[in-house]
Amino acid sequence: MASPFEKGGQRGILRFMERYSLKLKQNSRSLRTNMTDAEQVLWQRIRRKQIQGVQFYRQKPLFAFVVDFYCPAAKLVIELDGSQHFAEEHQTKDQERNAALTGSGLRVLRFDNRQILLETDAVLEVIDKTVKERMRVNSNPP
Repeated sequence: MASPFEKGGQRGILRFMERYSLKLKQNSRSLRTNMTDAEQVLWQRIRRKQIQGVQFYRQKPLFAFVVDFYCPAAKLVIELDGSQHFAEEHQTKDQERNAALTGSGLRVLRFDNRQILLETDAVLEVIDKTVKERMRVNSNPP
């Protein structure tokens, strides 16, 4: 099995990138072009290393999924849920997705769209706190 560590960038710096299915690449591009209002609001507040100086990616393919936002430095996934996610069928799929992602060492935070639109600062506090915790844990492995 290939290592998740790849040489990247022009300077040959090693960086950690999760593997993903190449079939998801086109889908992720389409999702980036057609972001929801809540995704746009959150993206404006986390892009360009505004949270703890770490990079976030939007609509990022990871393994068999396209996650809404991903921070590789903190190994953090952020998912935004619209009203369809409250249906039992979607909740089951979301639980399976969370289990697969957390089983790979990632932390998953879920917020519903209303929280993003109405309680943006509170959501950002949770994200900031989680990034701090994850960065501390990832920089001091057992």
